[in-house]
Amino acid sequence: MAPKYRLTYFNLRGLGEIIRLTFAAANVEFEDVRVTEEEWAKIKPTTPLGHIPMLEIDGKPLAQSNAIAHYVAREHGLAGESNMEQAQVDMFVDTWQDVAKPLIDIYYIKDEETKRELTKKYSEETVPTFMASLEKLLCSNNDGDGFLVGNKVTLADIAFINVMSWLDSLGPNVLEKFPKLAALRKRVEAIETIAEYIKQRPKTDH
Repeated sequence: MAPKYRLTYFNLRGLGEIIRLTFAAANVEFEDVRVTEEEWAKIKPTTPLGHIPMLEIDGKPLAQSNAIAHYVAREHGLAGESNMEQAQVDMFVDTWQDVAKPLIDIYYIKDEETKRELTKKYSEETVPTFMASLEKLLCSNNDGDGFLVGNKVTLADIAFINVMSWLDSLGPNVLEKFPKLAALRKRVEAIETIAEYIKQRPKTDH
């Protein structure tokens, strides 16, 4: 009997979206519980570590977004076919987090002038540097015409499209100079179950 999954997070993409996208890629049903701040204050004491996302598997709670995403990926064939592929998937997931972290830090800066300056530097220097390396790595696997790791979609690709949804705030040309990555994004987002999820998910700012 298939386990029952219940994911609790806020009504935003944030740290929970990579998990939701992984379930979509696996075509596995889960209960998507989106709590308000008021509701969160009430259930916080009941969570394992005092924060969300939290995934319950047949009632057993699991915390930490990365741990949850990797668990779902391993359970449903999205974590790589060998130990090497699994390590490569981990490498890409960690790298996509490195790409996103400065943008998250910038988001919380109050001074608007400082925010503009840092956003400009991030957009013009940090992101292109990362993307150049990642495009090269993609091209080392099947000439860049498949996926980041192995011969099928993995958590590495899911993390990529998740981070790209954040980078879209920088404008439409983030991947203009990286055609293989741009094509990969289209390929992954066109997977039927992922496309359907993206189409019907609630519209949120982040």
